[in-house]
Amino acid sequence: MADELELRLLRHFVAVAEELHFRRAAERLFIAQQALSRDIRRLEDQARAPLLTRSTRSVELTDAGRRLLPRAREILALHDLALRELREDEPLVVDVVDPELTPARVLDAARGRAPGQEFFARFSRTGGGSRGGSADVAFDRVSRPSAETASQLVRLEPVMVLIPDGHPLADRQAIPFEDLRGTRVCSRAGAHVTDGWIDATTQLLAPFGIDPAIGHPMVAGGDELAQHLRLRSAPVLALASQPPVDGAVLLPVIDPIPLFPWAMTWRSGLEHPALTDLRHAAAELAQSHGWLEVPDGSWLPSPENRALAG
Repeated sequence: MADELELRLLRHFVAVAEELHFRRAAERLFIAQQALSRDIRRLEDQARAPLLTRSTRSVELTDAGRRLLPRAREILALHDLALRELREDEPLVVDVVDPELTPARVLDAARGRAPGQEFFARFSRTGGGSRGGSADVAFDRVSRPSAETASQLVRLEPVMVLIPDGHPLADRQAIPFEDLRGTRVCSRAGAHVTDGWIDATTQLLAPFGIDPAIGHPMVAGGDELAQHLRLRSAPVLALASQPPVDGAVLLPVIDPIPLFPWAMTWRSGLEHPALTDLRHAAAELAQSHGWLEVPDGSWLPSPENRALAG
């Protein structure tokens, strides 16, 4: 048995304790519910005590869990404070996923409005910021606000589809989702493919009986994406900010109109003047370009659909 409690497990425990619901806590942390349950069991093994009582309808804290919760919050707050104090003179590191996408556009706008601030860009598709990487701010799906993280919705970006030249759908003005059934459509290719994107498009395609993982490797970069389109001759889901790809046309998707909810997430309590400029830049772009408007017939993944509906 370990003689110490792991910080990551404590973060996961706090999320469950605050939500009192494993699915909501898993969505907040952007991890699988099964993995979250496993981590809680590991923490209970380390603590040598049950921390939660679970039933099919409810989750409640045990006496040990109620004692641990305020201490866990204190430990995590002290840990994050120590990191902030060590890094207070450092530039703001921003994970923008890829230099061609919406997050990079927000970063460019922030640099334009605050040329004296020091921003460093990082490009990652699997983590960053509050998700456990080395960035201070990360872009991906919306993160539910918690004691550990804060987030700001940036853009509800339309999901588009890249159609290879010569494909029967290439001469359309827009593609109804039903017409993608049986086309071997791929959602795993492109620089925009983050963990949040994979989860969102899996939700999107499931009602149409489409498994986006079948027969499609995960590839990134314009040249590789063009190669993938040429060899597979199959549509690829992308975003409205997708740069042009040789041998393909980018078309809107309708019935429904799927939207990908970009947000930026950072550690709660992060005090950095560049973060303020980044947030202002995102809000100004959203206001001037209508990035947060929800057109009729739209679709959003869960849990963002519930949050925006409320």
